[in-house]
Amino acid sequence: MTYQSTLTEPPTLRLRPALQGAVAILPLCLAVLPWGILAGSMAIQSGLTVAEGLGMSAIVFAGASQLVAMGMIKSGAGMLAILISTFFVTAQHFLYGLRMRECIAPLPLRWRVALAFLLTDELFALTGDHGPARFNRWYALGAGLAFYLSWFFATLLGVVAASSVSDLDSYGLDFSIAATFIAIIVPLVRNVPVLACVVTALVLSIGLHHYQVPGALIITTVVAMLVGLLCSRGQE
Repeated sequence: MTYQSTLTEPPTLRLRPALQGAVAILPLCLAVLPWGILAGSMAIQSGLTVAEGLGMSAIVFAGASQLVAMGMIKSGAGMLAILISTFFVTAQHFLYGLRMRECIAPLPLRWRVALAFLLTDELFALTGDHGPARFNRWYALGAGLAFYLSWFFATLLGVVAASSVSDLDSYGLDFSIAATFIAIIVPLVRNVPVLACVVTALVLSIGLHHYQVPGALIITTVVAMLVGLLCSRGQE
């Protein structure tokens, strides 16, 4: 597959799909606002400066990893433990990359780098099943940029709120994390391996959290992925 140069593409072939992507991801942008506010406030509470908190959102751009890292920083965890935990939390991005390889690999390097940075659970939920024939790089770019800007804006609100609203955690903003992932995952449960993975993650996360097992998040992630893989192999 070959792609026209960006400079020679008519503006309508760039702007229209980019706007369509931005509109399509808008519900998830709104859903992630409380999550971003929580991340921004946690950055300040964990001892980061305003610049460091905003920089983390601008550079890392991974909500779950940021929350895990900031929680561990606040509790005094070491750098190695933080790196290992965030690695497992974001390990699903390797699978996203493999799934979208056929769509992304033919693109120029600048596009592969840009879309890799913007690839989130939300963007994958929107474009992961498009396939090479349907995939549009401008659509993915518009959706990814819209989500990136909304996340950064929500984090900025959280940083501001942390200095003016006391005990922001008591407002239940963390529920938006679960709500966002429920909205993403439920439509993707279309076969037995995915269902087995989801059910395993649900049961383990509740059980390990109840018994306060150390490393519960990592254990749940690894076991659920293995269960899904074994079910998939069993079907084959």
